[in-house]
Amino acid sequence: MSEVRSIAVVGAGTMGSGIALAAALTPGDGIRAYQVDVSSDQLERARAYHAKTLTRNVDKGRMTRQAADAAAARISYHTDLADAAEADWAVEAVLEDLDLKKSVFGTMKEILGPDVVLATNTSSISVSTLGEAVGDAAGRVIGMHFFNPVPVMKLVEVIKGKATSEETTRRTLALAERMGKTPVPANDRAGFVSNRVLMPLINEAFHAWMDGVAEPQHIDRIMVLGCNFPMGPLRLADYIGLDVCVNIMNVMRDGLGSDKYAPCPKLIELVEQGRLGDKTGRGVFEY
Repeated sequence: MSEVRSIAVVGAGTMGSGIALAAALTPGDGIRAYQVDVSSDQLERARAYHAKTLTRNVDKGRMTRQAADAAAARISYHTDLADAAEADWAVEAVLEDLDLKKSVFGTMKEILGPDVVLATNTSSISVSTLGEAVGDAAGRVIGMHFFNPVPVMKLVEVIKGKATSEETTRRTLALAERMGKTPVPANDRAGFVSNRVLMPLINEAFHAWMDGVAEPQHIDRIMVLGCNFPMGPLRLADYIGLDVCVNIMNVMRDGLGSDKYAPCPKLIELVEQGRLGDKTGRGVFEY
């Protein structure tokens, strides 16, 4: 197969906008990114994020203004996936909702070419189940789980579904490396490796708070100073999004069949209050 020249990134939230920018910043001539989202407002937020990040890179001497302008020019913004029909790779990065993702995968199969890899950035949902949603195209479905902030974080968890072909896996590993990432394989189990280990830790920090073991700032300080974490688990939850944490815990509880993965009532309470973390200005902490 020829080298990937363009990527359709479906979903312009935090992860989707990060993936599009990382593609545009790929060493060499970069990769053209079609940023797709049904919301024009979300696309404008993605555009603003791209401009802000590139300007910061220039101001800090990480790249020239010319290089930043070239990267920005590689990203286009669309509310209709049909505008990205010429893309030769696709990454789905919508909300962690199985039915929504299945719908997106059906649309990608219908619109994009027969050789296009259909990757998902899901952090917890079964890749095999998403593959089943596209029938005979399941061999082209693979997990390509980036980490936030995407342009900075090196890891990409690569998850094969039951039907994922070896060719799709090989191409995915090669693309991740070309983008300057470090791809690491994981098997298709709910939460994969990263969230299977991380989310119960975050959830337990909420239980410690709810049970009165310590105040949130003290829980985080103990984990930072005592366990050498770069940030505390409650601060990290705010950064990820408390609603995202709840969704991932629910997927793991259902997928692994154990209530030990059930989200902490304190975590659920904050989400029900609309305290979702950084994106709403208030979660465990206020911003």
